[in-house]
Formats: sequence, structure tokens, C-alpha cells
Amino acid sequence: MAYMLFAGSSHEELARKVASELKISLGNVSRETFPDGEIGIQIQENVRGKDVFLLQSLAKRPNHNLMELLIMVDALKRASARSIVAVLPYYAYARQDRKDKGRVPITAKLVANLLEKAGVTRVLTMDLHTEQIQGFFDIPVDNLYARPLFIRKIKELGWKDLVVVSPDVGSNRMARKFAEDLKVDLAIVDKRRIDSNRVEVNALIGDVKGKHVLLVDDICSTGETLSQAAEACRKEGAKRVDAFVTHGLFVGKGEVEGIDHLYATDTIPAPSKKKLEILSVAPLLAKAIDCIVSAKSLSSLFKS
Repeated sequence: MAYMLFAGSSHEELARKVASELKISLGNVSRETFPDGEIGIQIQENVRGKDVFLLQSLAKRPNHNLMELLIMVDALKRASARSIVAVLPYYAYARQDRKDKGRVPITAKLVANLLEKAGVTRVLTMDLHTEQIQGFFDIPVDNLYARPLFIRKIKELGWKDLVVVSPDVGSNRMARKFAEDLKVDLAIVDKRRIDSNRVEVNALIGDVKGKHVLLVDDICSTGETLSQAAEACRKEGAKRVDAFVTHGLFVGKGEVEGIDHLYATDTIPAPSKKKLEILSVAPLLAKAIDCIVSAKSLSSLFKS
């Protein structure tokens, strides 16, 4: 076989689903943790001259998962793998993509540097928090979108009187694409972030009265942003509110108040929650890997 798929420890369930879609077996990896916390890795397959795909979601324990990924990449490089594609369903530190105040790092760029220096030759990821992160790399980056997966689900449900709502200005581009695909109106919640845990809604721009609201965002961390947006929509007369997020971090309680149902993907291992439905991105990742291996365009994967 010309290519192989390996998994880090962060999301082996998703890696197994991707392998099943590709009709291949996951490569064997031996892991150990030394008494002082250092990570030990041994690749237990012959990868010489092979194109290797390494799936690791940089969530939940981003620092540990990133370090494990770098160590695995180094092991594969030293074992003479021909190419190493980092499959990152969730790209950690993506929200630190610019200097928005004095004396802060651009950590998303630092992560890009680390991946390239370790030996990654290509990155396959999903719904980057900001598109400009692709420009932090000097290697190819394929950024997939969960939107077509969500759009198909929405159409299957046959909902009417829809309006897409962006829970903040930062999600406006993503929400606009949803609205265009569904051919419905768009509204925007104007919020102000008080600190890393709290947000405050200033205004709702658009008409949601008597409408079925679809809140869309790329990341749900504590659930505060979506909860505030849902409350604002309810106050303006929305008859129902559902939310669609690509990356469900669900930090702490991670509860989203005021919604009827929440849909998320499995880019991150998801907890069991009421009103939460998980849609798998494994078929999409498998198709993308197949396109890379066979040198086909990935643009067809972005269609709803």
C-alpha cells in the first residue's frame, strides 16, 4: 500500500472510522509515559517510502496532544516516510491568530512553525477559526468545511421559515455561507467579550420574529456565546432556536441554554448531552485523504 494512516491518542475513535471508510487498517503505534511525564513513541510499522497520514485532534489536552503529534512526526520522518500529512480535525490555538493587544503572541503561527519544523509536509484540517491561518504555513493546507454536512441535515429535516443567525461578528462569514446555501435571510448578534469566559450582547441586527433560528459557529467552548445569542433571538420573537457548531469543546459544564437542539461534529470526542446530536466527519476526511493520494481536486467536497 502506498499510503498509511496512523492515529495519535486524542481521538482514536474518529481515526478508526476514517480507516474503515478507506477500507484500510490503522498503523500500529506503541506509546508510553515516563514517570516524569515525558512521552515515548515507537512506530511499529515499516513506513519507508510511504505517504503517511497522521490524525490527531488538538483539543481537550492541546499541549499534550500537540507534543505527542510532534514526537510522532519526528519518529515517522526518521523512519524515512516519504511524506507526512497531519490530519488535524481541530487546530488548537487558532483563536490566537493576531496581536489584538500589546505584548501577546501569535500562537496559531507558532503551532504552524512547530509542525513544519518537525517534518509535516501537508496539513488537512477542518473549519479553521480564521482562514488566514493557512497563510501561516509554507506547505499546502487543505481546510475542509462541515457546512455541507450540516446543510444536508437541515434539508433532510425539512424545516421552514428559517433565518441563519451569526452569534457574533466573527462568525459572520460562516453564517453568510449557510444563508446563501439555504437561500434564507441572515441576522447578526453584536456581542462584546468582557473576558475569556464572559460575553455581553449589545444588539441583534436583522429580523427573527416568528422565525426558526439557526445559530451557526465554528467553536463552542463554554457555551456562553451561543446561550447569549439564543436569549437575544428569543427576546426578539424567534419561535425556535437550533444551533450548529463544528467543534464542540464543551469546556466545564459547556451547556448551551435557550436552544431546542444542538448539532456538532465529531472533530472532538463529544460528551453525552441532552439535546446534542453528533454528525460524523469521517466520510469527509476519508474522501479528502483519497483525493490527496490520487492527486484529485478537493473542491468537490465543499459542495452541499
